[in-house]
Amino acid sequence: MVIEFDEKGKYFTEVIAKDVILSHIQTQTYTIRGYIHVRKDERLSDEVNGEHSFLAITDAEVYSPEGVMLYTCNFLVVNRAHIVWVMPVEDKEKPE
Repeated sequence: MVIEFDEKGKYFTEVIAKDVILSHIQTQTYTIRGYIHVRKDERLSDEVNGEHSFLAITDAEVYSPEGVMLYTCNFLVVNRAHIVWVMPVEDKEKPE
């Protein structure tokens, strides 16, 4: 990791601090449960409506329309054009 300092002692780094929000993501076919990473001081809707074509999800579980878990993975990207709705889930044990 690179850390740079300016003449006033302010530091700059390539690491971006984010909050993780456990969410249900409904696509046109599947329901996904996983963590969406949101920049500090931004909302979940800001991340979902971002400019990139894909939304990154970690610790994802993919469910069929019948509610059967089909897949699990550490990292998944979903095309935003296929997202119908996103709902945050109250999670008392968020990863740090």
